[in-house]
Amino acid sequence: MTVLNASTLTLDQVYHYLKFQKLSYSSFKSLLQLEPLSEFEIAELTQIRNDFENYLTDGKVLEGMVKALSILPLLRLAGFYRAPIKMQMEQEIDRINIEDEDISITGRLDLICVNKDRPKMNDIAFWVLAIESKNTSISASEGLPQLLTYAYKSLENQKTVWGLTTNGVYYEFVYIQQSVDQDSYSTYQPLPSLHLMEPESSEKLLQVLKAICKVQNGLL
Repeated sequence: MTVLNASTLTLDQVYHYLKFQKLSYSSFKSLLQLEPLSEFEIAELTQIRNDFENYLTDGKVLEGMVKALSILPLLRLAGFYRAPIKMQMEQEIDRINIEDEDISITGRLDLICVNKDRPKMNDIAFWVLAIESKNTSISASEGLPQLLTYAYKSLENQKTVWGLTTNGVYYEFVYIQQSVDQDSYSTYQPLPSLHLMEPESSEKLLQVLKAICKVQNGLL
């Protein structure tokens, strides 16, 4: 059996092995209820942006610092640190065996947010948001094949999951849905790219994260 690491997969391979299909672009407002930000949230967001820019002006920001400077502070501000949601970092995925191809896929996801109040099925927690991060010299979209691969196992036990790929500057969300039946493909729907360093776009980024947190937490 050939063993592949998710980090090496192309989108074509993900389509072929895992039967994913891309849907047309959608708007955030068609899927989420975005709420205005408070003055405090805007001030905190501005500080996150300024802190990141301080490192960005020195050159490439490595993946670990991308998490520390932007992803984790944004998740805290959006409410992902609060119960019942818990974050798990650097998690090994269960092997995905593609029997018809004699292929096994392994990998390690960067960060998932799970809802501890949702019952587990087959020891797989309910995923709220899956995140794949890159350093600033790599396009955020390059994390998409990994992200879809990681979400594959969660779709065995839940109908949808939100995904996010980012390089710290650009943030690209996808809405991932399980297949309706054995004859159909699981799908992912890309959303417009958001930019941390642009004030208006970064505000929408925080609004989207807050909305995902609330919806998946059962608050809306």
